[in-house]
Amino acid sequence: MSDEVPEDEPVVEDVPVEEVQEEPEEERDPLEVALERAEFAEKEIAYKEAEIQNVRKRLMAEKSEIIQYGGMGLARRMLTILGDVDRTMAGIDDDDESPVAQGLRLLRNKMWHELQADGVTAIDAKGAAFDPSKMEAITTIPASEAYAAGTVVDVLEQGYMYKSKVIVVARVVVASE
Repeated sequence: MSDEVPEDEPVVEDVPVEEVQEEPEEERDPLEVALERAEFAEKEIAYKEAEIQNVRKRLMAEKSEIIQYGGMGLARRMLTILGDVDRTMAGIDDDDESPVAQGLRLLRNKMWHELQADGVTAIDAKGAAFDPSKMEAITTIPASEAYAAGTVVDVLEQGYMYKSKVIVVARVVVASE
């Protein structure tokens, strides 16, 4: 055997491998590192405290609204009954003194007073400017000297508010150009 390298094998030369030396980071003062971490933690704590306060405020506002408007559903249902009583009373003469007529008037007055005590108010629409947030225009008629354009001429169905929210829109006739 000879020291010769066969021709079909590649020749590998020994190449010196350079060692990569990592430069050591500057050693930081442990007190400095601790102070930075404490400052970061203080900022995070302040942020979380502010977030907690915002959540508390939002929950208190939601709770207050739920308490304030909790009776709105019942008031809406009672107003449908009041509307039925009003339609029934439309067929009764004002001078009718029968027990049924007196009972219907008494029932209507008591229901209305209880609803008012809970915060229900009627929307005053006739003669007022049309307000689409409280009213629904069922039809329009031409404006006249008595009613300018955009004025409510007639109320077809009474509207109601519960405190500051509309629970039944007023259905009205509006004067238009």
